[in-house]
Formats: sequence, structure tokens, C-alpha cells
Amino acid sequence: MYTRLIGEGGRWLLDKIVTALAATGINPNLLTFFGLLVNLWAAVSFARGKFFLAAAIIFFAGFLDMLDGQVARRQNRVTAFGAFYDSTLDRYSDMALYMGLLVYYAVNGRTSYVILAAVATAGSVMVSYARARAESLIPTCKVGFMERPERLVVLIIGGTFNRMAPALWVIAVVSTITVIHRIVYTWQETRAGRTLPGIRLTL
Repeated sequence: MYTRLIGEGGRWLLDKIVTALAATGINPNLLTFFGLLVNLWAAVSFARGKFFLAAAIIFFAGFLDMLDGQVARRQNRVTAFGAFYDSTLDRYSDMALYMGLLVYYAVNGRTSYVILAAVATAGSVMVSYARARAESLIPTCKVGFMERPERLVVLIIGGTFNRMAPALWVIAVVSTITVIHRIVYTWQETRAGRTLPGIRLTL
């Protein structure tokens, strides 16, 4: 009961905020850019070792990430470029967070953690790239775990409880598994001929 009430309250608040923002006529792409700036703030907090603050900022940034798309729909301003722009800035936001951690561990001489953060960064980027590249060949490639929302949740948990190393291990390992899963899945789909129209493959 309480969970349902909280959920309904959250949706009500989100709807009111979306309505208010849409009424201003603000460009949804501006909200997307503002979300990037907030994530850069979180990255700076990571670099300074303020993990709890960074987790709170990421949570706030996640809320902003929901706004741009909903405001665009409310204003009937949904465009293909808007989707591309949002996805591109999301990648920069992701990398900024890991770069903040890289700076923190490098400054503190934690070489093994620098490598771990780098592997987590690569895994995060490749999860998105593998899907994007696969979906240029096959209709869809949503298999696997550790998409952007899951990665952000793991970072928030790690920052909240000051356990960033385990969080990075989870992201690094599960992201790599997800990329492998998507490679295998795409191979199976292309071998079976389930490709997009106009795709010519040579085996």
C-alpha cells in the first residue's frame, strides 16, 4: 500500500513538473544539456572523494534525464535528432563519472583501482556501442543486463555506502558479460538471416 502511494505521489509530482516546464516553452535539448552539467558536477565530486554527494547528484541527474523526453512529448517536439542528442550526451555523462573516479584513484596512488575504473568505463561504453552497432544490422539487440539505468543505480549504491570498488567490479564484470552476450546474439541472428532489409552479409 505504502509503495503504491509513494509511486502515485512520485508520478503526480513528475507530471506537475513536466507540465510547468512544458508551459515555459523550454527546448527539451536544453534540459538534456543541463543534465550533462549536473553529471559533470557529480564527476567533480567523485574526483574529490565526496562519494555520498556524488551519489545524491547522480540521483538528481537521473530525475532530470526523465524530464527532457517527457517535456518533448508534452510539447510535441519529439525529433530523431533529439533522441540522438540525448543518447550522445548520456555517453559523455557516463564517461565523465568514471573519469572523476579515475582522477580520484590516480591522485591517491591507487593504481589497481585506476585500472578497474578504466575497465568499467570501457565496459559501459561497449554495452551501448554493441547494441547500437547490432541494431544497424538486426531489428533489436536488448539482451543482457547492465544498461545505463542499472549502471547508475550501482554507482549510486556504491557512493551512498562508500563502496565504490565493489560497485566498479560489478559494472566491469557484468558489462563485459553483457557485451559478450550481445556479440553472440547478433552472430546468431545474422547467421539465421534475421537482418534488416537491405543488409548484405558475407560469411
